[in-house]
Amino acid sequence: MVPDRVERAAAVAAESGFTLSCDDDVGRLLAVLAAAVPPHGRILELGTGCGVGLAWIVHGLGARDDVDVVSIERDAKSVACARRNTWPSFVSIVEGDALVLMPASGIFDLVFADAEGGKWDGLDTTIATLAPRGLLLVDDMTPRRWENERHRVNTEAVRARLLSDRHLVATEIAHGTGVVLCTRRPR
Repeated sequence: MVPDRVERAAAVAAESGFTLSCDDDVGRLLAVLAAAVPPHGRILELGTGCGVGLAWIVHGLGARDDVDVVSIERDAKSVACARRNTWPSFVSIVEGDALVLMPASGIFDLVFADAEGGKWDGLDTTIATLAPRGLLLVDDMTPRRWENERHRVNTEAVRARLLSDRHLVATEIAHGTGVVLCTRRPR
């Protein structure tokens, strides 16, 4: 079953011609991880798109309003698409370059990396935003098809880095488009 909020975000994405939304299998995992964020915790999404992943995060949080959710999107058209949805007051959609915005954004308990910025580029910055014991979910690690050779090479480099980083405990999960789930070791 797909929650109403997710269905609405997916409909907005379809109307807008946006085809890169978070798939439902990854979304369900994301909702579970969001539900486990501690009170007064913080969640960061890199790559809002039209808000399907964000809708899964909000679904996982349920009626909680004790968590701040920040979603950063570089593309103005995608930001406009996402803002067509109605979001709770604890959700902020920020237009801009994640690599510029993340260093001043603080520390997060859950980071969902679903865009090139913060995943292919600036992975160190993304890891640095994780709180001790914070979770990092990186999407699209085994896509159904490679866009080009650059896509394949960059994705393989991210996977290798996450699975070998001494600051992280990580596992690759063959779920949806393939994810790597990491926990930052306590400092």
